[in-house]
Amino acid sequence: MLAPTVLATLLAGLASAANPQRRFAVLRHYGDGPLMNCRIDPIVQPGGPSQHVHTFFGANNIGFNTTGEDLKKSTCTTALPKADLSAYWFPRLYFKDPTTNKLEPVPFFYMNVYYFFDATNDDIKAFPLGLSLVSGNAMLRSAPAKTGAANLDPSRGSVSPAQITCPRGNFSPASWPPNSDGSMAGIGDPNNQGSGIGFPFQDCDGYASPMRVDVHFPSCYNPAAGLTNFAANSAFPSDAGSGKLDCPKGWIHVPHMFFESYWDTHKLLPRYKDLIGKESPFVFANGDATGFSAHGDFMSGWDEKALQQIIDNCDAGHEGIHKCPGLIGGVNDESGRCHASCPVSEDIDGPLDKLPGSNPLAGWKYGGGNAPVNPPSPPANPPVNPPAAAPPASSSSAPVSPPKPPTPSSVQATTLVPIIKEIPSPSSSPSSPAAPPPQPTSPPPAATRKVTTVYDTVTVWQTKTVYNDGTTPTASPSSQKEISGYKYAGCYRDDRARVLAGEKLPSLGRVSTTSCVNYCSSKGFVVAGTEYGGECFCGDSLREVEKIAEGECAKMCEGDNNEICGGDWALSLWTKGGVEPAAAAGKVQVLVDLEDVLYNTGKRRDREGKEGGKIGWDIQAL
Repeated sequence: MLAPTVLATLLAGLASAANPQRRFAVLRHYGDGPLMNCRIDPIVQPGGPSQHVHTFFGANNIGFNTTGEDLKKSTCTTALPKADLSAYWFPRLYFKDPTTNKLEPVPFFYMNVYYFFDATNDDIKAFPLGLSLVSGNAMLRSAPAKTGAANLDPSRGSVSPAQITCPRGNFSPASWPPNSDGSMAGIGDPNNQGSGIGFPFQDCDGYASPMRVDVHFPSCYNPAAGLTNFAANSAFPSDAGSGKLDCPKGWIHVPHMFFESYWDTHKLLPRYKDLIGKESPFVFANGDATGFSAHGDFMSGWDEKALQQIIDNCDAGHEGIHKCPGLIGGVNDESGRCHASCPVSEDIDGPLDKLPGSNPLAGWKYGGGNAPVNPPSPPANPPVNPPAAAPPASSSSAPVSPPKPPTPSSVQATTLVPIIKEIPSPSSSPSSPAAPPPQPTSPPPAATRKVTTVYDTVTVWQTKTVYNDGTTPTASPSSQKEISGYKYAGCYRDDRARVLAGEKLPSLGRVSTTSCVNYCSSKGFVVAGTEYGGECFCGDSLREVEKIAEGECAKMCEGDNNEICGGDWALSLWTKGGVEPAAAAGKVQVLVDLEDVLYNTGKRRDREGKEGGKIGWDIQAL
């Protein structure tokens, strides 16, 4: 163990640098499900019921007009770090039964929020209390682009802040119809068989990973626009060269968030198996039957000192923010749970004849273009005052430990801007838009003019960020014959304990297959593996050997779009001479790395691995 003074010096040195390379940590949630499902949106439609139902995670003091100060008064949060009293929400997903035509919620699986601390010349700062961000376009019912690839750079075509990921055991037939133009089906990502825009037409049956909705958030905050002006207060950073991303002058660089929400669509397969390959039975709560309108909202309730400490010192990766060194505030008990009471009294679970808020189904076979927003429908029995935040409860059942998701590609955020548009008439003054009335059942009198709240789409971007160049890889792993004497051995299953752990995640910058293999070779390892498009692992043998379908290793390498670097819990393995990777046996190698002790199986290596503070030796297995 390092002396405290030495460790403190190392951490201080890390904090003083702007951020030389990207780090990240995943925010994980605990409990028996979401905080609540409710038809409110205190950012876009404060003051009463919102247009559609959202699924909420985070702090429980949430209501019609929530502010950052309100969140700080919460009695619990679903987030594992106690210092995070933020609110995270996104549209609920519904299933339309093809036999009964009734609507019901899709069972929710879990949510992750990636916190990326991108390489930058800026100082990355904590979210200010109450910062409100929206990403995605809730009005879309038609394809936002001609390709399903994630894209942040507007010079390459239409931008898209969201994708839908459909993990599968194999990708034949394709999840999205080939050559789709988006008019009657979604569009697959040409660079990743598992992702696209719009709902897939196949069953998402991937290993511990059903259908997932992915949304990126911008990481440049404009203080001149203000905390709550979600339409103009944020943008993505620009490419500053050397792999670094900088914000405009005068803006504040904040963490880059990435929402992942998993929905257990596979559980419903027996009820829609006849639709496979033909159409999707799923619809967002806003009535979108295409999936193009995926979006998310965030309001910060973080303890700023605690978040800044995480930004400056943490690179916990998929282990989670709650594993960050020196975490301020502690960690919530994973056996507990946190819930809130919805202030809108209505049936949102069904089975339902229509969606809450009376949102009509639109898109693809239902017709209709991008949707204007009508005033929200009132609930059947709205309470006079919203209930107080519910206290946390205990639970004897621990939550399911979610699998690690793939490293995402970045896309540009698009937000929704509320605009009051008046339809001119001969006389009278417009009514106030603060509390929109229900839609009238008959036309307004000729002597009045009607005021309608609609939502226009504004693409919020100032500069560009490119995580990949949007091109299709020209080489599969097997088509690369040999790299430094190593040959491709296949796609193999990984897990949280790591099946290949002689050296994990060496600092290589943007990882490619070539850079990873060359690094592992230089360190004397006989096996090299890449994963999630940007992770490298080295070793001599596998803790467990499970070869899986090649389709699960389909992520482009961050460092070379012409190479493939594994996938979702899937390793693209290269071995010296092309031999089949073997299971480890007989010896246990112990590595001491700063505060961590890692046990990895492997054959004897008579060397001292000094890089990264590691010292290796062998002990006899018990």
